[in-house]
Amino acid sequence: MRDAALVVLQVVAPIFAIILAGYLAASRRFIDAAGFKGLNSFAFGLAAPSLLFASGTAGHQGGGAAALAFFLGAGLLYAATLIGARVAGLPLAPSGALALDVSYGNTVMMGIPLIAAGFGQEGLSVLIAILALHSLLLLGAGTVIAEIAHNADAKPLRLLRATIGGMLTNPVFVAVFAALVWSALHLPVPGPARSTLQMLGAAAPPVALFCLGGSLNGFNARAGWRQTGVTVVLKLAALPLIVWAMARLLGLSDLEVAVAVVAAALPTGANAFLLARRYASGADASGAAVLVSTTLSVVTLSVLLGAFAGVR
Repeated sequence: MRDAALVVLQVVAPIFAIILAGYLAASRRFIDAAGFKGLNSFAFGLAAPSLLFASGTAGHQGGGAAALAFFLGAGLLYAATLIGARVAGLPLAPSGALALDVSYGNTVMMGIPLIAAGFGQEGLSVLIAILALHSLLLLGAGTVIAEIAHNADAKPLRLLRATIGGMLTNPVFVAVFAALVWSALHLPVPGPARSTLQMLGAAAPPVALFCLGGSLNGFNARAGWRQTGVTVVLKLAALPLIVWAMARLLGLSDLEVAVAVVAAALPTGANAFLLARRYASGADASGAAVLVSTTLSVVTLSVLLGAFAGVR
């Protein structure tokens, strides 16, 4: 348990350092609002699409059953949260942001090093299948909901045209769609092009975290503490439990169960905040979810890694 906690702390510490750097840059006026807007545009318009296309066209072998259990659980919780938020009276845009916050995890910056430390190369091989579809499915769904909400006042036919038009000009959706088509056609990605995409994509998580830190300047943490609490419980507790049930139902091996559950227990990823900020809906709540869930995940992930210790 102690060793697991140290592993988690080593992974989480750089994340908090980047968030703190963003906060200090904003509070000390080292970077102004226009600068952060530019960074957001770079992350959402170029870095994140590069990451999505590179991961979506990388191909993967094995881990399909674990990915199925993971996305069945994530999809179920996403839909339940979206419907529950709407029934509770929350508008569609923030409802979609909330649904993404409880289902979308930090699979790159935290997932890769934690799975590698806990389960070795065998665990990473299982995780790759989840990584290949994680952003494609969840950010893709979040983008569709956000576009529908953004054009909700239009008449049905105009709503359809506006939603499709919005998605076709949305860099994240275009990257997702292009990766799916590219993979379906089994087209190769030239080596230099893939290296360029990977270099650009590597900037997406840290820049998103830096922008999150900047947005915390002047942020009132008390205002939405109830929603933040619900989001964190659903993300860190409910999703891993649902994915565990799905994994057992599908008869997965112990290693596949462990990787799927730990991946589900990762805190809310910063790209969820980036999408919320892009559509100016639910960004504060999403930022709080990233910050609080990352903090508490030091405990929850340590418990899980300790419970799955020795699984290979």
